[in-house]
Order: sequence, then C-alpha cells, then structure tokens
Amino acid sequence: MNIPTSVQRGIESIQRGELVLLYDAEDREGETDFVLPASFVTPQMVAHFRTEAGGLICVAIHPLAAERLGLPLMSEILRNMNETYSYLRRIVEEKGDLLYDKRSSFSLWVNHRDTFTGITDRDRALTIRKIGEAVERVLNSKPLLSLSGSRERGQSPRFRRQRGEAPLDDCSYNFYTEFRTPGHVSILRAADRLLDERRGQTELSVALAMLAGMPPAMVICEMLDSESGGAVSKAQAKAYASKHNLAFLEGKEIVEAFHAHCAP
Repeated sequence: MNIPTSVQRGIESIQRGELVLLYDAEDREGETDFVLPASFVTPQMVAHFRTEAGGLICVAIHPLAAERLGLPLMSEILRNMNETYSYLRRIVEEKGDLLYDKRSSFSLWVNHRDTFTGITDRDRALTIRKIGEAVERVLNSKPLLSLSGSRERGQSPRFRRQRGEAPLDDCSYNFYTEFRTPGHVSILRAADRLLDERRGQTELSVALAMLAGMPPAMVICEMLDSESGGAVSKAQAKAYASKHNLAFLEGKEIVEAFHAHCAP
C-alpha cells in the first residue's frame, strides 16, 4: 500500500498520542484542525487546544459507534420533535444554508456524570476520554478497517433506520449511564459512508484513526487567528506545524490513503 509520507507520519504520531494538524481542502472550509485520539487527552492538552487552536473542542466518532451508542445527528432529533415543540423543526439547517457542505455533523453535547460543571479542562478531558472508551467498547467485536463496510448498503445505519430496524447493538453498554446532556463536549457523528459521502474534518479524522488501527474517536479543534478574526490560513498552519515539529496532513492525502487501504 502506497501511503503519502505526511499521512504515514501522521499515523505514527497519533499512535504515540501526539497532536497532528489536519487541513480539509481549499474548496471546503479551508481550515486546519488540531487532531488527537480521544484516549490520549489530558487536562493539559485541553488547555493547549483552547489556547493554541481556539476553536470548538469536539469529538468525532465513527457512525457505527454513534448508532450503537444511540447518538443521532442533532438535525434528526429536531426534525422529529413532537407537536409540543414542532416549531423547532424550522430551525434545522436546510439545503443551501451551509456554503461549505450539505450538512453539519453535530450530535449531542454531553458531560460525563463524574464531572462538576463540565467546562473545566479537567472535566472536559474526563468526558472526552470516556467518550473514547465508550466508542472502543461498542466496537470491540469488529476490526477497525472493516468499519468501512458501510459501503455495503444493507449495513448502513441510515438504511437500517429507513427499514424500521433497531440500531446495531452487540453489547449491554448504555451511554446514558455515564453521560448526561446538555453538556460541554460536542460529539460529531461521521457520515454513514464516511469519505464516500462527506469529507469534513469529522470524516477525515475518523479515517485517520482507522488507518492507524485506533478506536475511531478523535478530538478536533479549529485553529483560529485572533488578529484577523478568521481561521488560520493554510500557510500559517504549515508554519506552525514546522515550528513545533508536528505532522501536517491534507484531506486529499487521507482520502487517497483511505481508499487505497479500505477498497472493497
């Protein structure tokens, strides 16, 4: 398998629990995110994310894990509100609302039940690590690379819902026993067909975890520029990576490596 050098370096970095920088694409958000496996997050790392990157600290997870944990997209929750709150259906993003993609990937915002306020670096680190453990727990019976099997129409969580079938669940773990909502950590649910369907930071970071043979639960956070008020440019992000000896990966390289490694 021919993996781009930058992706191979990124794989080795996250396997060691090191931060990597991931740029999506010029024709998308055009943003770079800090990326790290959820299982390696510490309070010090949460502080580093919020002070050095400055964006929203989220956890991107594989769609099969989200299905087994009972974590739909927030847009799906709102579209299915009962009549008491039917007006909330109007606020859901629609076609054309997002200039960079068809939809966002937000699921629930949660706190671990052992946190206090949930917002401190210590509390968020605990919540993030426990999300990573929950993902690993519900996927422990399936080889990571086989999770790209959502290419098979019948196994996609979305098509199971459309057929009226219950979510896949091969363990007795219940997410609500450890987590509560609302909370301070945003969970992002990757698209059912991963990079064949969507190529956002959510799907790219999950694909990177799978290439590395790690549980597909990744902390991501946008790099923002306090001077311009916008996102850090690609050139600035590459300079930051070089200065701090961090791997810098481009989305198109991950797509190439993932499709080569996970081709049916």
